Amino acid sequence: MKLCSLPTAYLHVILLLSLTIPCLQPITTATASPTNESDRLPLVKLKEMINTDPHNILSSWSESLHFCNWYGVSCGHRHRRVTALLLQGCALSGSISPYIGNLSFLRRIDFQDNFLQGEIPKQVTLLFRLQYLYLRNNSFTGEIPRNLTNCPELRVMDLEENKLTGSIPVELGSLRRLETLRIRLNYLTGGIPRSLGNISSLRQLSVADNNFWGNIPYEIGFLPRLSLFIVAANNLTGTIPFSLYNRSTLSNIQTARNRLTGTLPANIGLTLPNLQILSFSTNNFSGPIPVSLSNASRLEILILSRNNFVGQVPAQFGNLLHLQDLRVSGNNLGSNSAMDLDFITSLRNCTKLQFLHFGENIFGGSLANSIRNFSMQLVELYMAGNQISGIIPAALDNLVNLYILDMSQNLFEGTIPTFFGKFQKLQGLHLDGNRLSGQLPSSIGFLTGLVELNLSRNRLEGSIPSSFADCKNLQELDIAENNLSGAIPKDIMSSQLLVLNLSQNSLSGILPVEIGNSKNIYRLDVSKNELSADIPNTLGDCLSLEYLYLQGNSFLGALPQSLTSLKGLKYLDLSQNKFSGQIPEDLQELPVLVHLNLSFNNLEGEVPTEGIFHSARAVSLTGNKKLCGGIPELHLQACGIKTRKQGKSHAFKLSLKIVTGALCFLLFSSLLYYLYRRRKLEKKSSAVPSKTDLLSNVSYKELYQVTGRFSPSNLIGSGSFGFVYKGFLHHEGTMVAVKVLNLHREGASESFLTECNVLRNIRHRNIAKILTCCSSVDHTGDEFKALVFKFMSNGSLENWLHPDTVGENQSRNLSLLQRLDIAIDVASALHYLHDHCKIPIIHYDLKPSNVLLDNDMIAYISDFGLARLLSPKNDLSQYQTSSVGIKGSIGYAAPGKQVLTS
Repeated sequence: MKLCSLPTAYLHVILLLSLTIPCLQPITTATASPTNESDRLPLVKLKEMINTDPHNILSSWSESLHFCNWYGVSCGHRHRRVTALLLQGCALSGSISPYIGNLSFLRRIDFQDNFLQGEIPKQVTLLFRLQYLYLRNNSFTGEIPRNLTNCPELRVMDLEENKLTGSIPVELGSLRRLETLRIRLNYLTGGIPRSLGNISSLRQLSVADNNFWGNIPYEIGFLPRLSLFIVAANNLTGTIPFSLYNRSTLSNIQTARNRLTGTLPANIGLTLPNLQILSFSTNNFSGPIPVSLSNASRLEILILSRNNFVGQVPAQFGNLLHLQDLRVSGNNLGSNSAMDLDFITSLRNCTKLQFLHFGENIFGGSLANSIRNFSMQLVELYMAGNQISGIIPAALDNLVNLYILDMSQNLFEGTIPTFFGKFQKLQGLHLDGNRLSGQLPSSIGFLTGLVELNLSRNRLEGSIPSSFADCKNLQELDIAENNLSGAIPKDIMSSQLLVLNLSQNSLSGILPVEIGNSKNIYRLDVSKNELSADIPNTLGDCLSLEYLYLQGNSFLGALPQSLTSLKGLKYLDLSQNKFSGQIPEDLQELPVLVHLNLSFNNLEGEVPTEGIFHSARAVSLTGNKKLCGGIPELHLQACGIKTRKQGKSHAFKLSLKIVTGALCFLLFSSLLYYLYRRRKLEKKSSAVPSKTDLLSNVSYKELYQVTGRFSPSNLIGSGSFGFVYKGFLHHEGTMVAVKVLNLHREGASESFLTECNVLRNIRHRNIAKILTCCSSVDHTGDEFKALVFKFMSNGSLENWLHPDTVGENQSRNLSLLQRLDIAIDVASALHYLHDHCKIPIIHYDLKPSNVLLDNDMIAYISDFGLARLLSPKNDLSQYQTSSVGIKGSIGYAAPGKQVLTS
């Protein structure tokens, strides 16, 4: 059809459209001016509040460009107003301008992964079109804005990994379209609001790693779309609401590191069929592990460690074909029977399994071939702390992708398999605390990626293979307490080595001069061997050295001057050797040295008086008869004065012994001494305690470091409720004993509370001083409690009365006068506890091992974990005896001991 043949009306329409269509096209050039410039000023103000822009991201925010073309700014096509600010991961620092509230068309804010700080502007609540708020991984402080209910379109609020305080606003329960609420890793407190149960659209709720307390609201379990529920690492108590166990939409539940109790429902795997992640570790759950979990066929991660589960691990777990991570360590599983490890055989069907942890239980039996055909994807196998016996099975050789293999503290015997050399990816190998024998396999040298190797406390013999030097990445080598002999291979000294522990073997020869190559080593222990010759001067090149233990060898010659170069040295033990000559004067210049033991050598000359030598408790010089001078507390002879040898005839010595042993003289002397000591003690016990008696609170991390990672070499004792390690708090200049509670033992937590309650208000010179305590979590997330006491250098009375003849290298005898002193000290402490405390205290576990002796042989009563506080009236008649149980140590009970119950 020709244009001219159309009616006139149609021609007018076509002409009109041809003129107006170009005017309807959107503006696409940067130079075109929009009709609304109201968003420019808030963006300029936002830029002004940014202090640091290392990637020059905001350089495009200039007048030469329209703001809709600025980096990270998105505008709508219709009104040309700002709808999104996308500045994530730009390393920006500064704060958010309150002018952001003027961007009224803003729907999305994404500032995550920056260094922004300050409070979240309250003006954000004016953005009534806001749908997505991403502020995670910054340093925002202050509270969560309570008027976010003015943002009814809000769907995602991600405030994780900041420094927010306060509580979760109850008003958030009014956000009817909210789908994701993430506030993990902040400093929030209070309870989880029940109002969150009103957000029917909520799919993801993550409030982990805060300080929330109280119960999990029952209403949370009624959220119809909830798929992710993470409340780990808080202080939540009570039980998990059964409404949550019935929410079939859930795929991820994490409640680890709380104080939750109860048992798992027998049908949990049926009511939660979509479960993929279940993490209940480090709580107080009990009962059996439900077999029905094997019906949750999508399950990938199952973590039930650090609880009180009992019974067996269901063999049906082999049906979980998607299982990647199974951890049941730290429970009471198993029964030390041959059937305990049957579940392992079924797990060979789990071809995706990468992490398997079942250590610290009561599993018995042997691995045998149950581990054959295991998933080659396995990277961590942890079975430490059980009672598994037999040899290490050859079927393990299939696990060539292992990164960590920990079989320590079991009953394994036989030799270390040579096939371990096939594990080329292995970084940690722990076989310590077993009954392994034979020689160290040279094939371990093939493990070039090995970082930690611990073979200590076995029955290994022979020499240390030189091939160990091929482990170029080795940082920690511990083969202490075996029967190794021969020389120390010089090639194992490398710049990567951090810890070398060869103690308590029969190694001979010299300490290699190549030790100087270990530039990063901070702990060296070759004590109690048969090493000899001089200490190499190259030891002074180990500038990172903090702990040096060379005692119990046959080192000789003068103390090398190079030791004074070790400015970071904290502990130095050179005792029980054959060193001679003078003490290097510059040792007193070592700034952080807190423990120096030079006893039982042949040293001579004047003892320095400054630095470490200024404290008699920090230095031990016993057994060096030719030393003189020093501070008076060391009780050494004055320098320049020769002691006159008094030759006495045999008859005179005999007569002196007879006179000294006369009963009448002994009783008279003892009586006078008792009266003198009692008067002296009464004066001292009333003295005001020094401010240095109490330390500031210490963290788990600090205790972990000062005890050498709770190293067995620092273990000085153990009891019914835990272990005691020695350490040094360098910022306080104090040698301490750290009592770590074994919280898996029944009554340990109560013992901790009892000891804290008893010791915090008593002060007596013969009662062990509690310096501070620590209640936290350890590096694995498990609950951790410890008490920190003043260190007692002479150990317990038990060790002096009944010395271990195998472990003691010199005789330990108490003179009659010392025994009398100790008896008076103990009696004085008991007199104070019973008669002079504001609230009388009964110790309940007094025995020689709980009487500690300091450097001056002053006795202290310790271990108040079983003590009982009586009524202020000291009226025992109001208490009734109970036969429920007798308190005390296994094999010991004080005469007439009863349990008092109110």
